[in-house]
Amino acid sequence: MKNLLSGNKISLITCGLILSSSIVFAADTIDSAFKEGKASGSLALYGEKYDHKGGEKDSGFGNANATVAFETASFYGFNAKAEFKGNLGLGEIEKYDRDGGADSAFANNSLMTEAYLKYAMEGFSITAGRQAIDLEWLGDYNEAVVAAITVIPDTTVVLGYTQRQAESGFDTSADFSDLNGNKGVYVLDVKYAGLQSVEFNPYIYSAPDAVDFYGLKTTITTDYLGAVAHYAQSDVDKSFGIANGYEDGSIGHVELNTTFADISAAVGYIKTDKDGGAGAMDVAGDNINLFEDGNQVYSADARTVYGSLGYTIADIELGALYGQTTYGSTDDKEKELNLTASYPITESLVASLLYGDVTADSNNTDYSDYNKVLASVEYTF
Repeated sequence: MKNLLSGNKISLITCGLILSSSIVFAADTIDSAFKEGKASGSLALYGEKYDHKGGEKDSGFGNANATVAFETASFYGFNAKAEFKGNLGLGEIEKYDRDGGADSAFANNSLMTEAYLKYAMEGFSITAGRQAIDLEWLGDYNEAVVAAITVIPDTTVVLGYTQRQAESGFDTSADFSDLNGNKGVYVLDVKYAGLQSVEFNPYIYSAPDAVDFYGLKTTITTDYLGAVAHYAQSDVDKSFGIANGYEDGSIGHVELNTTFADISAAVGYIKTDKDGGAGAMDVAGDNINLFEDGNQVYSADARTVYGSLGYTIADIELGALYGQTTYGSTDDKEKELNLTASYPITESLVASLLYGDVTADSNNTDYSDYNKVLASVEYTF
C-alpha cells in the first residue's frame, strides 16, 4: 500500500550531492565526528478506518510512532548513520487488524531501519548497509550497497545492489526479508540534465534468474508547464514466471502538468502490456502509480486515466486525485478518488488527513467497494 501521508523520502542522488558538499565540514577526529554529529527524529500519532462493502467486516487501528536517528559528521570522507523506529498499538477494530495475523500491518513494534557507513569525495559517494532508497522501481529501506557518481557534467550515475528490504512507517512495519531469494537485485540508474528544462533518466534493473527490465523516463519542466513520458519493459525468466505467475510485461506513462500561483493540476495516462501487465517490475517499489491504492494499475491490459488538482490556501495544502483503470480481457473497471489535506500547525508539527474511495467493478466478484480515512499528526525534531 502506498500511504500518501507517510511523507517524501530523500532520493539517493540528493543524498550523494548533500554528502559530497558536506565534506568541507569534516571533523578532525573520530571523537569530534560524533560530537559534531546530528540527532533527529519524530513523534507521530496515526489512525485509519476502512469501511468495506460487500459483506466484509470494517477494519482499522491506531498507532503511535517514534523515530530516533543519529548521523556523525564526516571524518576523512567517512560518516555513519543509525535510525530506529518504535511503534505502540492504540487499539484496533477487529482482532489482527494491526498485528498478530498473516495480513496484519505490523510484523514488529521496533525496527532498526537505517544502519550504514558512507564514504564521499568530490563527485563520488558510496553507502553500505541499511538505508532508505527512492528510485523508480526500488523503494523503502534496503540492505544495500549504493554508489553515486557525479563527475560527468550534468549527469548523476547510481549503481546499486540490494539483497533485503523492509517497509516501515506510521501505518506499517515489516521485517527485513530477502529480495529474489538470496540473489538480490542490481540497478543502474542515470540522470542527465544537460539540456535546458529536460531530464533524461534511463535505467536497468536485474534480478538474476527472475526478471530483467529497462526503461527511459523523460521529464520536461518549464515555468508553467511540465510533461512526463516514461516507458519500461521487462524480460521475465521462464521458470520464475511459471512459479510466480508472471509474464514479460511493459508499461507506458504520459502526463501533462501545470503550476500557477498556488494551484497545480495534472492529467495522465498509464498503459500496461496486454498479457503480462507490468511484468514483475513493481515488486520492490514503484513511482508511476500515484493513487493511495491503485489496485489494478499494474494488472494485465490496464489502461488508467487520471487527473489531479492541488491548491494551497492559508498554509493548508489541499489535493484531489481521481482516476479510472480499465483492465483485463473483460474490460473491468476500478475507480478511485483520493482527497488530501495537510496543515503545518507549527514549523515542526504537521497534521494530515486522507479520504479514499475505491469503486470496484460489480461484475468482478473478487473485488468489492470500500472507502477509508487516514489521519496523522507528526512532530519532527
